[in-house]
Amino acid sequence: MQSIGIYEAKSRFSALVEMVEQGEEVRITRHGKEVVRMLPMRRKPVITDEQIARELEQILALQQTVKAQTPGTGAADSVIALRHAGRSQA
Repeated sequence: MQSIGIYEAKSRFSALVEMVEQGEEVRITRHGKEVVRMLPMRRKPVITDEQIARELEQILALQQTVKAQTPGTGAADSVIALRHAGRSQA
């Protein structure tokens, strides 16, 4: 960790950014009091390979439990049959 005054930080900004990119923490002070803390970015993957594999396994397991609907038994077919029955009564 490095502490530096604001005036000096202005003149050495590019060098300070390079230090932070290399993992160093930089604190900028004004009149001896810390006003800015520069920290390196911690980039973590959004999702790991293990999480992807686990999710795919769960999807495959779900697909195996879902039964394919045979034609004529689905909800859309039921609605069509009810609509047709209602029209024939009119």
